[in-house]
Amino acid sequence: MTMVKRKHDAVVLEKCPTGIKGLDEITKGGLPKGRPTLLCGSAGCGKTLFSMEFLMRGAMEYGEPGVFMTFEETPDDLAKNFMSLGFDLNNMVSRGLIATDHVYIERSEIEETGEYDLEGLFIRLGNAIDSVGAKRVVLDTIEALFSGLSNAGIIRAELRRLFHWLKERGVTAIVTGESGDKTLTRYGLEEYVADCVILLDFRIEEQISTRRLRIVKYRGSSHG
Repeated sequence: MTMVKRKHDAVVLEKCPTGIKGLDEITKGGLPKGRPTLLCGSAGCGKTLFSMEFLMRGAMEYGEPGVFMTFEETPDDLAKNFMSLGFDLNNMVSRGLIATDHVYIERSEIEETGEYDLEGLFIRLGNAIDSVGAKRVVLDTIEALFSGLSNAGIIRAELRRLFHWLKERGVTAIVTGESGDKTLTRYGLEEYVADCVILLDFRIEEQISTRRLRIVKYRGSSHG
C-alpha cells in the first residue's frame, strides 16, 4: 500500500499518472499507485485498448516497464491491437520495456475436476514482472481467467488472493472485467476487493457512438 504524508501528517494516497487524456484530470492524478484497479464494461467498450494505452504510456513517458497478461488474445493479436493505437509492441518487447504473456485456460479440465488454484499464475506473472522490472501490470480478463469454474466460493477466494497478491508486489495494475446484467461485473464481487473501479460505457445515440468513463469507486481519494 503506497501512501505519502503531507503537512499536518495527513496521509494521502500516492497516484500513478496514466498518460491517458482526461483520465488523470478526473482522478486528480491517476490510478492508485501500487494497487489494483478494476476496469469494467460491456464487450466492445474499449477495455483492452484502454489498458494497452495505460501500459505503453507508462513505459514510454514515465519510465515504468509493464506486463500485459492475456487469457484470450495471442501475442500476434495483441501486437495488431497495439498497432491500431500507433504503438509498436514488438519494438517495446525487444527493448525490454514490455513483457507479454498469453495464458491458455483449459476450461474442460476445470469443469471435470472442479479444482482451481492461482498459484501457478502467480509464479508465471511474478517471473514476467521480474524479467522487465515491471511497475505496471494488465490482466485481461477476469471472465476468461475463471472460465469453466462454477463454484462461487472458490471464485471469491481466488479473486481476493489475486488482488492481495498484486498489492503485495506493489505494481499498479488494471484488471478488466465484463459487466453483469445488474452488477458492475459478472461475478459481482471484484468491485468490493478493488481499491479503484472504473466503468467504461459504449452508447449509440442518434447514430452517433460515444464512449464514456465513470469513476465508480476510488478508495482514499476524491475524484471528478
